[in-house]
Amino acid sequence: MRLLGHLPAPATPDRAPRVLGVDEFAFRRGCRFGTILVDIETHQPVDVLPDRRAETLAAWLRGHAGAEVVCRDRASTYSRAVREAAPDAVEAADRWHLLRNLSLAVEGVCHEHRACLRKYAEHRQRSQPRQPTLELLPTTLIVDRVRRRHEVINRMVETGYPVSEIARRLGLDRKTVRRYRYRYRYRDTDFDVLLASARDRRNVSLDRFKPYLQSEFAAGHTSAKELYDQICERGFSGDYSTLSRYVRTLRDGTAVPAPAPVPSPRTVSGWIMRPREKANVSSNR
Repeated sequence: MRLLGHLPAPATPDRAPRVLGVDEFAFRRGCRFGTILVDIETHQPVDVLPDRRAETLAAWLRGHAGAEVVCRDRASTYSRAVREAAPDAVEAADRWHLLRNLSLAVEGVCHEHRACLRKYAEHRQRSQPRQPTLELLPTTLIVDRVRRRHEVINRMVETGYPVSEIARRLGLDRKTVRRYRYRYRYRDTDFDVLLASARDRRNVSLDRFKPYLQSEFAAGHTSAKELYDQICERGFSGDYSTLSRYVRTLRDGTAVPAPAPVPSPRTVSGWIMRPREKANVSSNR
């Protein structure tokens, strides 16, 4: 920011472009925000405003006539500025924000109906014993942990702490903090979705590799160390003790058959949101 302050400001056109794009951006994530103005037809930036207040954008629009269409996000702040300073302009919600809001809504619905996905997958494996669903597993500790984390992070967000500082103080990865902070900021997904996501990360890690482990074990590859190395190469992030406990159940014949593969809510939302020509969903799904 200090270096940017020493650079000369680029020339600003006297008139607004015919189709004006308006969106917020972060000078410093979580602390200070500005507004960027873009010519949608040429994809060129027009100006940068020092904040994201309606009064600032309205003043700019009054001084730069000519906008016939204002493309913005779904926040009411920018809409109020357009109504005040450019009442004849047509307001349009931009495609990125519409798709982003839709994808969050679809992912939330997929979380709520995860049991339906699991029921269908298990129906395809009727001849095998049913695997306990996540809803039947003990969740007291994970519920308490997610609830405490949800409350603490949201309280720190309200206070004005940036993501990096929250992560440092709580000993969390910044991606984890952003996930909680994003849910809080947009209110598109509630605590239950965060909890379902945490359950998935806790329970699905080894399950994804169980069909492979069972087939390798049946083929005579019974070394826990070798199996551990193989699944780590394929993306397993758990510890060796988790794998060794499962291999012991394979040896003594008490292992439950691998659960039916259940697509994650994010995967399903990707199937729904992805353009048809780019979809790559196998026919058995």
